[in-house]
Amino acid sequence: MSAQMEQTKKYSIWVVVLGFALIILLTAYPLLTIKDSEFGGTDGAGSEVVTQIAPAYNSEWITNWWSPPGGETESMLFALQAAAGGVGIGYFFGFLNGRKKGREEQALTK
Repeated sequence: MSAQMEQTKKYSIWVVVLGFALIILLTAYPLLTIKDSEFGGTDGAGSEVVTQIAPAYNSEWITNWWSPPGGETESMLFALQAAAGGVGIGYFFGFLNGRKKGREEQALTK
């Protein structure tokens, strides 16, 4: 491996580490600073509909082990989960595309 490729590889690793640190910081900051934010999501709306349809239904058979400090925090965590899923799916398809191109290039050089 050439020195330039080695330096580029080290640089890209630090960019990834810095990116993850930035994501963690941006996730933790609102969790620690914003208190009592409210957000009405589909979970609450679904519970209301179930209560209207079957008033005797008891949904207390499971509890959360952690509750976010505010409702808006739940929305932020959901968006973060969606972003992580999008990155994972994008990486997977990019990996498959790169592997296909590598095989095509290898077949052309033989």
